[in-house]
Amino acid sequence: MRGGTIPYLPEALKKRNDNRAKWPAADPEAKCYMLGVPRVTYHNFPFQIFQGNGDLLMVYPFAATNRVIYMKDHSEPPVDSWMGKSSGTWEGDVLIVTTTGLNDQTWLDRAGNHHSNKLKVTERFTLLGPNHIRYEATLDDPLTYSRPWTIEMPLYRLIDENGQLLEHKCVPFSDMLLYRDLLRPKQ
Repeated sequence: MRGGTIPYLPEALKKRNDNRAKWPAADPEAKCYMLGVPRVTYHNFPFQIFQGNGDLLMVYPFAATNRVIYMKDHSEPPVDSWMGKSSGTWEGDVLIVTTTGLNDQTWLDRAGNHHSNKLKVTERFTLLGPNHIRYEATLDDPLTYSRPWTIEMPLYRLIDENGQLLEHKCVPFSDMLLYRDLLRPKQ
């Protein structure tokens, strides 16, 4: 993350701290909900990008999530949803994706970092070579953050010729079931 810390507004920071105290039971990931944008892209599961003559499709194995990047339809989404509505443009070789219409039910990570339904995510996918993309996501949410902030990370192509994107069968609260003795508050 650029700048070191997320620039939370005071009330939003209290909510983040409350979320953190309730992890993992309160984390939408533990309930097998869609992860939302941008978490779905930097989650530890691979994903696949399909490009045709028009729109792009991103397929993620977690929660059977599919994300359409609309290259011509840049209208506002009619309702908020887990993945929002993503509209894309090309700036040279850089894919710029703007996502709005996200509900406020997703977290950004397992630390309880969150957003409101006013979040706008602007992603930049910059091809660095045949197997590497620089991923940047700028999060702008005036109800949660005092200013926009940006994360950046590399994405790597799986180059195994037999590589497959396998479905992830999520079991709600599996972390809690497997590690409950480690997760209980100390007395």
